[in-house]
Amino acid sequence: MGDLAKLALEDGTVYTGRSFGARGETFGEVVFNTSMTGYQEVLTDPSYKGQIVTMTYPLIGNYGTNAEDAESSRPQVEGFIVRELSRIPSNFRSSGSLHDYLERHNVIGLEGIDTRALVRRLRVRGTMTGILSTSDLDDVSLVRKARTCPGILGRDLVREVVPEKAYCWDQGFKTAFDSLLLPGRPPTHHVVAFDCGMKWNILRCLVQVGCRVTVVPGTATAEQVLSYRPDGIFVSNGPGDPSAVSYAIDTLHDLVGKKPIFGICLGHQLLGLALGARTFKLKFGHRGANQPVLQHRTQRVEITTQNHGFAVDLENLPHDLEPTHINLNDGTLEGMRHKRWPIFSVQYHPEASAGPHDSCYLFEEFQKLMA
Repeated sequence: MGDLAKLALEDGTVYTGRSFGARGETFGEVVFNTSMTGYQEVLTDPSYKGQIVTMTYPLIGNYGTNAEDAESSRPQVEGFIVRELSRIPSNFRSSGSLHDYLERHNVIGLEGIDTRALVRRLRVRGTMTGILSTSDLDDVSLVRKARTCPGILGRDLVREVVPEKAYCWDQGFKTAFDSLLLPGRPPTHHVVAFDCGMKWNILRCLVQVGCRVTVVPGTATAEQVLSYRPDGIFVSNGPGDPSAVSYAIDTLHDLVGKKPIFGICLGHQLLGLALGARTFKLKFGHRGANQPVLQHRTQRVEITTQNHGFAVDLENLPHDLEPTHINLNDGTLEGMRHKRWPIFSVQYHPEASAGPHDSCYLFEEFQKLMA
């Protein structure tokens, strides 16, 4: 740990620091996350497939890692950048250090660079493709690679994170605190959940409100979904450009009006495209646990967890879709519902892992739609 490592961006900027975790070379869209905690949830969120994540909070790794905080079976990020890595984790739940965790799962980490300068560049110029390397330390070579690597636009990353086959999920919350937010109840409805890169806590929330959950790959057809005789359909988060996931868009179009549907993040975008809306790429995206969102119906502000680089275009929303939530930072669409069919979706993450719990009520609303 501590070998020389470099990050090169496609605009020619190069940052030199020290490596941790694995050795080697990787590329991805360089993005930033403003959360102060929850780095393991960030690392294991499949929505980050294809991305190198920079944490804005300066000290990362201080509470280690553990099996309970994972949102999938392994880290999904292409690389991880921090200002300073804590080498001595201090938490009773910790089962290992962040360095060991990333090394075990072959993820390259970079520390010791000015993350404030990097984040400022991304905010001003927008997210960029970057190369993170411990092997090639030649600036010219790295910049050339960064400029020739594929970007996010038009790439179908969902196929890289979907499960191979359908499975059942029956695990609810493990802690008494979480159960206070969504009190557990016996299953009363059957939900088929499209896994396009789903966080596990979403499944826990569905179980907690009384759903029996069958998870299917995001590549499943409408016929396959309906063969399970569901009471409702859920569409998950996931990575990449939603417009590239044409098979899921076509499937959702075929399912409209047949069952209640709830979508989160990429699921929100895919539903929008299936219902005639458009999506566009944000300059630097929303990634963090402190995004303020206004709910139109109650005029209440929710503090939300978010992780997305694309958004549904509010200005060209079809007349059958009604906006329900708006981001107070930039005015982008954060939620919508169909005026005729029992369909609704949100751009943010109401399962809040890690993050605030202001939006847990949405799982209750989905359960009521199936009643």
